[in-house]
This record gives sequence, C-alpha cells and structure tokens, in this order.
Amino acid sequence: MSADGPDQRTLSAAVTEARWAEAEFDGARAWLEEARTGPMEPIAAEVWVFDKAFQRVLLVRHRWRGWVPPGGKVEPRETPRSAAARELFEETGVEAELLASPAAVSVRAYRADWAPTLTLSYGAVVDHSVPLQAESRQPAAWSLLAQDWAGFFPEDRLRIRRYAGHLARVRGITAS
Repeated sequence: MSADGPDQRTLSAAVTEARWAEAEFDGARAWLEEARTGPMEPIAAEVWVFDKAFQRVLLVRHRWRGWVPPGGKVEPRETPRSAAARELFEETGVEAELLASPAAVSVRAYRADWAPTLTLSYGAVVDHSVPLQAESRQPAAWSLLAQDWAGFFPEDRLRIRRYAGHLARVRGITAS
C-alpha cells in the first residue's frame, strides 16, 4: 500500500461494503479485487441523503466539482461507513443513520491527473427541515431530485434518482 493508501482495516471494510452495495458501476468490484493486490489510492465515501418524501437530495457545492453529495477521503484506520457519516456531519452539520446496505460502489478519477479511486456511496433519509451548517466556502442545500444540478459527474444524477426511486418503492411511498 502507498503511504496515503488504505490500511488493512479500511481495505477489508471497503471490500465487504462493496460486496453488499445495492448497485455497482464502472466494474468497481473487479477493479477493487485487482487494485488491492498492489499500491492503491485512498478510498472515498459519500452519502446520498434524501428527504422523507424522496423528492429532495442534499448536496454540497464543491469549489471545482460543482454540486455533489457530501463526502470525501476515508482516513487511515477509518471504515468507509464511518468516513461517510463523518463527512456528512463536517460538510452539512447533519447527523444521520446510514442505511444498512451501501447504495453503490463505483470507480472514478476526481481529476484527469489522478489515479482512479474506489467510491462507496451510502444512503440516508432525514427530515429536510433539519438545519444545515455548511463548511466555510462550501454551501450545502437541498435540491429537488427532478431538477438537474451542475456536478462533475453528470451520471450521478440518474444513479441517485434511481436509488431514491428504489427506496421510495421499498418504503411504499408514491411520487407526488
């Protein structure tokens, strides 16, 4: 592992969570199996936070990636799940219980000159009236799922919408 790469605890948790993820994108599970045999970049974790009616998603305005789900780098000796909850709180002030199964696992490069990174996405459902306390220079806001938002990964909009629809169906909530 590289000095900045995941430690064994983090990597083991990522492998387990990737297996349980509701959706896989970019051949992430196979990529992870191959990547874990050598030096590996840090792992990322994010949270797809929905309101109870599954009409809104909570996003933060990143300085160059645009509107994205709250998230960031998994720190050494931290699991992706705990990193996702930490990042959600740091970036929005929201404390939420993450859903049991990860929403998705994907592989992406956050910049053209960076190596691909495994990203675990988790789901959470909270009351959209909860006060937001955004980080300095990185506002947080609720966005209507039906509206497009400008983000670095445009495919995320469809992925997040599909997951919200899945959760709504499982919980017996009809779209209004």
